[in-house]
Amino acid sequence: MSLVSYTKALNRALGDALAADEAVCVFGEDVGAGLAGMTLGLQSRFGAQRVVDTPLSEQAFTSVGIGAALAGRRPVIELQIPSLLYLVFEQLANQAHKFSLMTGGQARVSLTVVVPGSGSRAGWAGQHSDQPYSLFAHVGIKTVVPATPSDAYGLLTSAIADDDPVVLFAPAAALGVREDVTAPLGPVPLGSARIRRPGRDVTVVAVGHLVHDALWAAQELAGEVDVEVLDPRTLYPFDFPALARSLRRTGRLVVLDDANRSCGFAAEVLASAVEAVPLLAPPRRVTRPDGTVLPFALDLDRALQPGRDQLLDAIRSVMA
Repeated sequence: MSLVSYTKALNRALGDALAADEAVCVFGEDVGAGLAGMTLGLQSRFGAQRVVDTPLSEQAFTSVGIGAALAGRRPVIELQIPSLLYLVFEQLANQAHKFSLMTGGQARVSLTVVVPGSGSRAGWAGQHSDQPYSLFAHVGIKTVVPATPSDAYGLLTSAIADDDPVVLFAPAAALGVREDVTAPLGPVPLGSARIRRPGRDVTVVAVGHLVHDALWAAQELAGEVDVEVLDPRTLYPFDFPALARSLRRTGRLVVLDDANRSCGFAAEVLASAVEAVPLLAPPRRVTRPDGTVLPFALDLDRALQPGRDQLLDAIRSVMA
């Protein structure tokens, strides 16, 4: 048994991939120093030709990564701030994602983009605190949000091995999570959800770090409501059969999603559920408000994020 942190799990997964396949390489700002933790110590192990410190231009090194992937390599790009994804969205959604489709599979872009610290961090304010994962799920790019260290290792491993672009969001609020690991870490299939806690009364679908809040709520309500917690792990492709099986047991649904309400991932889960499974009560979602831009003031930042009290209220409302 060993205690593994979320960041260390990402670091180990990337190191194992670099060791196993010479086609794997890394591009990003300060990856040599490992400032975000994921690349710590890897440049000294594998050299500056494979773990490449880049100039301060996300569009430039994303283009280099796409070109490297087209040439047969498996690059991993690190973006330290989630809103930097807006700068490279065209390159990922309109170029990398479509090359394979538009060439009949003759071209492959085995590119992994990792954001090691998405969402809110204390005092990082509006341009550093977004959770834009719904954008990538919307356009059909494989999108993963691990909640635990073992899933961080397993999903990053599978993303690097995948022949299509994958974007992995590592929520800032999950980076400090530690897990007792009793078996060797291994890949986690993309598109596979996991029941974190079985229950009979209501299904709570929680994304990323919010899985831990959902488990807290389930414990808090034990004896009052039997809560099932479903961790999608992959937002696209979403494991809808797992959700449908859960809802056939519980008949009730709450989605906990740290993204803006309009057109968000929670809305898609609710819509898909009510289209396919008869529910005993109208479903609920707990999200950031519409159009949220998190402010610098920490109290205001926290007030705009989905909270535990909101989740308890939502669970009780679907039971009522």
